[in-house]
Amino acid sequence: MEMAADTSELGKRELGLMRTLFIVAAIWNFAGAIPGLTDTVAMFEREFGSALTNPVMIAIYRGAWGTAFLYGIGFLLVAYNPVRHTGIVMIGGLGKALFALNLLFMFLNGWTSNFAMVVILGDVVFVMLMLAYFWRLKKLGHKLI
Repeated sequence: MEMAADTSELGKRELGLMRTLFIVAAIWNFAGAIPGLTDTVAMFEREFGSALTNPVMIAIYRGAWGTAFLYGIGFLLVAYNPVRHTGIVMIGGLGKALFALNLLFMFLNGWTSNFAMVVILGDVVFVMLMLAYFWRLKKLGHKLI
């Protein structure tokens, strides 16, 4: 049986780079999630340039930041063992890609502030780095899930 958690083929430097990627990805998520959870209304105004006053929409928007916070925790788990937790990266990367596409759609329709482009570009960079991570693991013969 193949050990999914075996990191022996990865050099120490490469393993360190992977771990760093996922620590930075976690910090990126926490950088949005913590203000989004603690001051939801201000974060919405920064991202969309309009006031958020409907309590139901505040709860929904706060919930979205809760999801981003959980992704951050997931990326910290991946940093601990990047070879073992590929499923978390698949879900987190797909979430980042879909969120960036949706936010880009909203930006192109004039529904967001320019701040949204920071989020979009940041998530696109992380998705590209995660694709490189998968490519490298596959090249080393690891199962991706």
